[in-house]
Amino acid sequence: MTVRVLPAGGPAPGGVDESPPLLELRDLGMHFPITRGVLWKRQAGTVKAVDGVSFALRRGETVGLVGESGCGKTTVGRCIVRLYRATSGQVILDGKDIGTLGGPDLPGFRRRVQMVFQDPYSSLNPRMTVRDALAEPLEVHKLASGRGQRDARIEELLGLVGLASEHASRYPHEFSGGQRQRIGIARALAVEPDFIVCDEPVSALDVSIQAQILNLLRELQRRLGLTFLFIAHDLSVVRHVSDWVAVMYLGRIVEFAPRDALFARPAHPYTRALLSAIPVPDPDVEASRRRIILAGDAPSPINPPTGCNFHPRCPWATPVCAVEVPVIEVVSGGHQVACHNWRDLGTTLPLQGASVTDGNPK
Repeated sequence: MTVRVLPAGGPAPGGVDESPPLLELRDLGMHFPITRGVLWKRQAGTVKAVDGVSFALRRGETVGLVGESGCGKTTVGRCIVRLYRATSGQVILDGKDIGTLGGPDLPGFRRRVQMVFQDPYSSLNPRMTVRDALAEPLEVHKLASGRGQRDARIEELLGLVGLASEHASRYPHEFSGGQRQRIGIARALAVEPDFIVCDEPVSALDVSIQAQILNLLRELQRRLGLTFLFIAHDLSVVRHVSDWVAVMYLGRIVEFAPRDALFARPAHPYTRALLSAIPVPDPDVEASRRRIILAGDAPSPINPPTGCNFHPRCPWATPVCAVEVPVIEVVSGGHQVACHNWRDLGTTLPLQGASVTDGNPK
């Protein structure tokens, strides 16, 4: 199945699968005002957290959204579940713009779209038992009539995430981090959603526990037909769970591709730099492979660069990169990239900024 990036303000380019997507983001923007003053507040600037993000997902797929801290990944997820009201653009679920929903339509939307948060402890109320935490969404959405049906559903939810029924009477502090995240997943599943935003759900866990949670999410997707947006900064994690990968830099999507194509043939300089930083367990391969070391830090979203956001750090930047925003171009099939010079990356040396080294940098 093909997921396609949507050029800002326009329709999706042609692809193999023309079935309607479950979720579309169209030129999504989220800008936060910066205010100063105590008695008389005035706007002193704007944080462009998300700046024209567009892509689509189809049912049963997982799209991994990756990028360094502060690039806007979590903001995208919060706009999708409407924890934030987007400044511009549209979030469309099954053909309906969620920004226009209100009154009686909102509870139905809340049922269909859920979120699993990064910190499994702070996302649970420490004063509520597991039973109370799972019963709350059932009661709010009137999904259980009577105590017996409610308790049966809670036991079923605990079983789905690998916990026992006796865990229902315990409080969050009595569980490990991995168990708490399982409870968070069970709570998201309580309302039988179609789509779940997973906001770095394993980044706070030990590596061995991460693998268990990732395998659980894949199994739940297979059994329940779920669709995931998986937000992460660890490309190794994204490779394990995603069908498609979107790479984000300073509020914009710079590359979108099938998982295997992106890891085998990255087209954007930023993606290449991210992949080159992943350690390889084979010491001979690690010693001989090329490493791209970016210069400087990411620019501030308060005052982003003109043209391509990545050009101040890009080793292949040319004068056009500083003045023109690159448009989405098709590399092959569903693989798409926003870069002026992506065709030359494999044949030219870096022009500025970063350095390329063989083996580990000294």
